[in-house]
Amino acid sequence: MKQHSGITRRDLILGNGSRKKQQSWHHISSAVISVWPDRLNEIRDHLSKMEGVEVHAADGSKIVIIIEGPTTGALGERLTKINLLDGVLSANLVFEQITADKEGFS
Repeated sequence: MKQHSGITRRDLILGNGSRKKQQSWHHISSAVISVWPDRLNEIRDHLSKMEGVEVHAADGSKIVIIIEGPTTGALGERLTKINLLDGVLSANLVFEQITADKEGFS
């Protein structure tokens, strides 16, 4: 039986021959949330209390937010939760930036 070395294909592509030093990434995304106009303040307040979410603008039926987290999946999960809030019509990702945490590099 073939043994797995513990190095993934992604590690090889990124030049990580050893898994000892894990790279750490930080994901930042912006999103536009469309809401019922009469629920704007309520939803804005709810969003501002969510971990990793910062409200930047709210006017009429639109709210602009920044979402931060360790993975794209974490951001997607948070965006899905926002989309399921009562009064939210849609939650759309506008931009995502992925940066390396300095801690994981020499």
